[in-house]
Amino acid sequence: MRFRDALAEPGLGAIAEFKRRSPSLGDIRPDAEPGPLAADYARAGAAAVSILVDERFAGDWDDLRAARASVTLPLLAKGFFSTGEHLRTAKEAGADAVLLLLRDLDDGQTATLMALAAELGLDTLVEAHDAGELERAIALGAPVIGVNARDLATFEIDRSTQLDLVARIPADRIAIAESGIHTRAQGAAAELAGADAVLVGSALMQAPGPGEKLRELLARPLVKVCGLTREEDVAVAAEAGADLAGFNLAPESPRATTAVLPVPDELLAVAVWVGEAGASAAPLDQVHEREAGKVRGRGAVLLRDGEQVARLLDLPWEENDPGHWDRAAAEPGRVMLAGKLAADNVAEAIRRVRPWAVDAASRLESAPGIKDPAKVRAFVEAARS
Repeated sequence: MRFRDALAEPGLGAIAEFKRRSPSLGDIRPDAEPGPLAADYARAGAAAVSILVDERFAGDWDDLRAARASVTLPLLAKGFFSTGEHLRTAKEAGADAVLLLLRDLDDGQTATLMALAAELGLDTLVEAHDAGELERAIALGAPVIGVNARDLATFEIDRSTQLDLVARIPADRIAIAESGIHTRAQGAAAELAGADAVLVGSALMQAPGPGEKLRELLARPLVKVCGLTREEDVAVAAEAGADLAGFNLAPESPRATTAVLPVPDELLAVAVWVGEAGASAAPLDQVHEREAGKVRGRGAVLLRDGEQVARLLDLPWEENDPGHWDRAAAEPGRVMLAGKLAADNVAEAIRRVRPWAVDAASRLESAPGIKDPAKVRAFVEAARS
């Protein structure tokens, strides 16, 4: 089915949402029209488009029809569906998939609606808000499972719980992280937890250019500034537009720090170790191999809760390797490229390697562990251009 297949494509996908208002924010974009905005989302790289058809979001079925007339992308009809008539109307209006909220449906109702959807040629996005609902979705055999970070009673966002639940979705299901995604770092956190896609609504509808905001959220490579030791350098990295902030907790490093510093929402913290990971406040650990006589070995892995989620490819400590980029380009999976990167070579490195992320430290400094703001800004700008 088209919706499910689109979300199963490699890399982090996005379901871009159209809604004029929300119960938590009130009016967002009351005069927005679904056709032009859906087309904007399609140009920006959305895997699918979600259309709110409920009056509480200032939507109706005509919005879905207008979007269908505008794009060929898979469309998710989003509302509070509980009857077969809802699903038949969604199909008639051009939907490829429908939302089923476990909060409002028991297991029997959900199973009946999933079976009817299959008969109609519709996919389903079965949405959970807590561990109990997630277990129900898994037991029901839902092929596409969404975890909503927003409590629909209080409207509060709990990203930490969302990511923990996303990580529990079986690998043979499609996992969607819904709500609370405003930055590339937050999208990356969902991706590394196991999300195949993110569903983004308010962040896009509030942006001056919704399509441009979506393009920004999906853009790769991510950019990491490593070897941070001072709060002012963390602030510079965030202001420059970096996505990942690295803190070296290996005491033998010339950029060693004793703790992971607080980071804003624009950044995802990474604790950097040699040999094995210790305890820190960072959600990610970067663990380098040990090598006799050197501060660190060349290879490293990126871990989330002890599970490898990416591989870092670096130069040997204080050495060069002319074949470094070629070997990195041949590496499968998520690759974070490091090794004497800076503004003058990162664009060429990205062109050659096509990495998931790029990482720089020593060439962004005025002294070991002290970042030069101009060099940081120039590196991030070159990496994101």
